[in-house]
Amino acid sequence: MAGFPGRVLYAVKACAEPEVLRLLVSAGIRHFDCASLPEVETVKKVCPTATCYFMVPVWLRGEARAAQQELGVRHFMVDHESGVQRLESEINMQRSVVFARMAVHHEAALHDLSVRFGAPVETMPALIETIHASGAEPALAFNVGTMVIRPEAYRYAIGIAKTLLNRLPLKIRLADIGGGFPRSYPQFEVPPLSSYFEEITSAVAQLPLASGGEVLTEPGRMLAAPGVSAISEVLQRKGDRLYINDGMHGVFWELRYKGHDQYACRVYRKGQLLEGKMQAFTIYGPTCDSGDELPGKVQLPTDICPGDHLEFGGLGAYSLTGRTNFNGRYSDHLVTIDSLDQFPPGHIRYNT
Repeated sequence: MAGFPGRVLYAVKACAEPEVLRLLVSAGIRHFDCASLPEVETVKKVCPTATCYFMVPVWLRGEARAAQQELGVRHFMVDHESGVQRLESEINMQRSVVFARMAVHHEAALHDLSVRFGAPVETMPALIETIHASGAEPALAFNVGTMVIRPEAYRYAIGIAKTLLNRLPLKIRLADIGGGFPRSYPQFEVPPLSSYFEEITSAVAQLPLASGGEVLTEPGRMLAAPGVSAISEVLQRKGDRLYINDGMHGVFWELRYKGHDQYACRVYRKGQLLEGKMQAFTIYGPTCDSGDELPGKVQLPTDICPGDHLEFGGLGAYSLTGRTNFNGRYSDHLVTIDSLDQFPPGHIRYNT
């Protein structure tokens, strides 16, 4: 929030847990990028005064209507002229801001978010004019992708937006540059966030926005990831193989995608930090699925044994929102630590 030159929206899909949302609200977040009506409802329960943005081009029938009429949402998104027609059938366009989502591709994005969504650049002027003719305020949006590992990708995308905006007969007030800021994980180092903000700040200064115009961003990972750890118990050891009570169908589901293959990890025995000689272990989840195996080998104390606990840190993004109850295993015991002052160094307590 201090570094981005505009309005910061939290992408709720990264972690929609109410406790996490409350922490973000307490830190000053008041704008939320929502991809469904349930996400809007969750945010509004936590913070009734929050501004929610219904930023998905495809929605279930009636969701846009309910979002506006019942929850006061004013910001919506389309990426095709048929989407404008759908919105017109559900909401009051005169009371709405409608973002036209543009497709932008860059090799620095580990996951290209313009494959399924986003209008080709050459069709954007007509789409924006259709939005304007509907009575809504048109705005611009694009998303380079997820885990964008090089800052110059944002300069590239903003440059495309600049060319488009210069072609339009009207001035756009709001431009959403998406999210996708990466986070460093073990054996997966990325540039510091400040280098992304430097590129963005320089590039958006050239955007020909309307008077009072503003740029938006919608990070999820960078806001959610640092605040959550997962505590798992070692159930069984077979040589250099460990079986724990969570896995790829639980909070580790994101590890199946391109990018990092592990989280920071440390071991506790009876509440005390376990240290000593280390070795590489393969970690398996508790289900009967043969693919329930964490992809990266993890360095852990050699004498680790059943009953010890592993703390995986920095997995707040795309962990709790993706877990399943496959085989009846579901991680659903959440504990909030309000202050670290109550814990001596290297010691942790568990609420049971």
